[in-house]
Amino acid sequence: MSNSTNGGRVPTGWADEIVISDSTFRAAHNKLQSAAEPPTKKRKREEAGDPSKIYGAGAYKGPWAKYKEDTPEESSDEDEEVVVVYEEDEIEEQPARPATTAGTDYEGDNGSKETSEFHGEEMYDYQGRTYMHVPQDLGIDLRGDISSLQCYHPKRQIHTFKGHTGPINQMRFFPSSGHLLLSASADCKVKLWDVYHERSLLRTYSGHSKSVNDIAFNNDGTRFLTASYDRQMKLWDTETGACISRFSTGKTAHVVRFNPDPAHNHEFLAGMADKKIVQFDTKSGEQVQEYDHHLGPVNTVTFCDENRRFITTSDDKSLRAWEYGIPVPIKFIAEPHMFSMVRAASHPKKPFVAFQSQDNQIVVYASSERFRQNRKKGFKGHNNAGYAIDVDISPDGGIVMSGDSGGYVCFWDWKTCKMWHKIKASETPVVACQWHPRETSKVVTGDLAGLIKYWD
Repeated sequence: MSNSTNGGRVPTGWADEIVISDSTFRAAHNKLQSAAEPPTKKRKREEAGDPSKIYGAGAYKGPWAKYKEDTPEESSDEDEEVVVVYEEDEIEEQPARPATTAGTDYEGDNGSKETSEFHGEEMYDYQGRTYMHVPQDLGIDLRGDISSLQCYHPKRQIHTFKGHTGPINQMRFFPSSGHLLLSASADCKVKLWDVYHERSLLRTYSGHSKSVNDIAFNNDGTRFLTASYDRQMKLWDTETGACISRFSTGKTAHVVRFNPDPAHNHEFLAGMADKKIVQFDTKSGEQVQEYDHHLGPVNTVTFCDENRRFITTSDDKSLRAWEYGIPVPIKFIAEPHMFSMVRAASHPKKPFVAFQSQDNQIVVYASSERFRQNRKKGFKGHNNAGYAIDVDISPDGGIVMSGDSGGYVCFWDWKTCKMWHKIKASETPVVACQWHPRETSKVVTGDLAGLIKYWD
């Protein structure tokens, strides 16, 4: 908007003084410039192409199509007809290529390639027993009571298990006795190791076509589950290496857990990438329940309250508690300060669960009726952001252990939450760690370099 003010005399006459805004002046200036310049021809893009074609002529380009080059034929007003004549013998008929689903086939392998290799010297000893037999010729009782066990943090490395060619994703000691160690790796293999005697490799289980991301023993250790990025879950016989059953929903399972209750130990839960927790029966091989309330991939499944309930966490930064068999959560916790919780460990003597939170700390929640966070319990001083780093608690419940993205293994006192010890265990992130179920100070760690280290 302009305002007229007092004018003045100029050599050509009398002129009024006018105040005009910058935007008005620029608009008028651009209008005069565009009127003076000849109109330009707008450049055209090439055809977008056929969305069903990826390569070759007429392939889909969409918004990435290039601008057409201005050629004399396009700029002339007359269209010239060009006729190309081919000799019959120059035309070679190309066979039609069959349509494939190589880029979209996510069903994984059909389960017919499972193999197992025994690496020990002899499968049976002089009494006809396999490695499943708990050894009794050791300086430690692997069958007795551990209620009086008092644990300490380890100080030195005593062995390295070598055999995997990819990062170690998860490890599990044999239930109760801990005389065997099961390891899962990104090299698609699962391996069984002898923890005592020669500490040698006993058996390799092959059957997945992609990284194995979780494993779980049943109560007596005779069978174990594997979950892989090939979207398959498989049940194996620990002793013979045979694949007993295969399970799949068409999605990747991030975590698998058997129900520890003896009456339901043939059932297991799997936390899936499509936000669901699915329940399978290994006897029938069928899916019997589905828990669908999370808004992101499920990371942890932890049984609690005498195995009548279980707790799940997800990438949606929430915690949910469920009654086993009932697909409606009984508790939902999602606070603004919460981060994704990617690993979990139950306290062996108290109703608490420690969760590895992605804000570089370990948080503790009650596993009883109210499922509240224990604000007095928090373990800090390590780095875990960006990795699914394992957390574990010693058999006596006094020490919390965690890996670290800087290659460390960290130990905290459960009561004071103070860090007791920190060991440089690897040059790569330590993502897997487990405490021996019957030893006072022996732990195993697994890193991204594929090495499993045994500490005392």
